[in-house]
Amino acid sequence: MAPLVRLALTLWLALGAVAQCPQPSALRDVDGVRVCARLYEDSDVLYDRCCGGGYMDIQSPADVPSIERFWNDRVSSLVVGPRCELTVWNKRNKRGYRRKFRTGVQYRLEEVGKGLFGNWDNSITSYYCVCN
Repeated sequence: MAPLVRLALTLWLALGAVAQCPQPSALRDVDGVRVCARLYEDSDVLYDRCCGGGYMDIQSPADVPSIERFWNDRVSSLVVGPRCELTVWNKRNKRGYRRKFRTGVQYRLEEVGKGLFGNWDNSITSYYCVCN
């Protein structure tokens, strides 16, 4: 295999591995504490490349009527931990459209309908997360 092709293949595999969504059971913060949910700023048309960019961990219980400014309307994929439930709203103070996500991976919020014509990509403004 030509060196240039090998380098391109290695970079492509490395980038795909870095941006892969974790399994819900693997959600832990840097201190090893269980996480209720993890929100990611990037998604991709290829599921193997979702959950990229920066991320924000949510501990349980969390009741946030207005997400911090950087993350407002920025979330594109998410993972919810085992026995946890994340409820999100598209407006401040838990108003507007509401959606519940249970344990699992939502690779592309663009695929989750919101209202008649919208979707949840870059739409989360407030949330409530709790684990049993």
